[in-house]
Amino acid sequence: MPPQRKKRSARDLEIHEVSASPPAPPKRLASSNEALSMLLRRGFHPESVRSELPFPENMDKVSADRFADWFGHYAFRLFLRGAIRKPEGFLPVETTRYLTPEQSKRYAEVLVELGTAEEARAGRYRLKLAVTSFGPMLEWYVARELEYRFGFDVATGVKLHVRGAGGDLDVVAAAEGKLIYLEVKSSPPKNLAANTAAAFWERVFLLQPFLSIFVVDTALRLSDKILPMLVTTFPEQKNGRLDPKRIGSRLWALTPHVYAVNGHRDLMANIGKAIAEGFRAGSPGIIESIGYHSGSRGLCR
Repeated sequence: MPPQRKKRSARDLEIHEVSASPPAPPKRLASSNEALSMLLRRGFHPESVRSELPFPENMDKVSADRFADWFGHYAFRLFLRGAIRKPEGFLPVETTRYLTPEQSKRYAEVLVELGTAEEARAGRYRLKLAVTSFGPMLEWYVARELEYRFGFDVATGVKLHVRGAGGDLDVVAAAEGKLIYLEVKSSPPKNLAANTAAAFWERVFLLQPFLSIFVVDTALRLSDKILPMLVTTFPEQKNGRLDPKRIGSRLWALTPHVYAVNGHRDLMANIGKAIAEGFRAGSPGIIESIGYHSGSRGLCR
């Protein structure tokens, strides 16, 4: 029989504790951003990382507003995607096959007017600040509009520094004490693989946000690939299988608090509709609060 260890007395325990090194000081948030604060309260160590954008960090508000106004046009985003893919310079008609030569030339001139591009020789243009991806630009726009249109505190490119997050969080937002997570994709559906949807679900169950939105900036239908991919990658051990419901043009509810939207007509308007649906779904409402139910007559008819 192994020897019995002598039980330490209360005095021994106290002496051991006071002789230990003091804990490291906690990491403090660099700002009072509520979205990051809500992640901190969930036990994470959030860090919003500066993303590469095709304009300087100190761009004045008027110029940023003008840029965002143009960026709200789907055609302009298609053009800018193509321009980013040609850091060495481009002819306007080389950027995308979906625009007329007149549209392409106009958008090239707009970039020059906004100070983000310059005209080179032989009718070619070049972005002043070369970037490698369109994604951070789209995240910047979505976050900015969530703040300006709907009054959210927002953060982009958030690192959690924990396992299971599956990379950075594209956009997180907070309002009314509720956390919203948006996965923002700029690639067309054919370029998105099942692991992208699976990673989305991993983050949803890790964060436990009030509302989650899978955003694909395309005019193509979600029902052809994105929706089936989200359904098949949903972990059945969580709550069984999903039964998506269409609640608008190119807008689907996978659950009352998880939505899939695309950029058909107006990207931010679609995101706004999903947010409204999610907030309404999360409210008990005056009818329930006074004891009525959906089967009652009168008020609930």
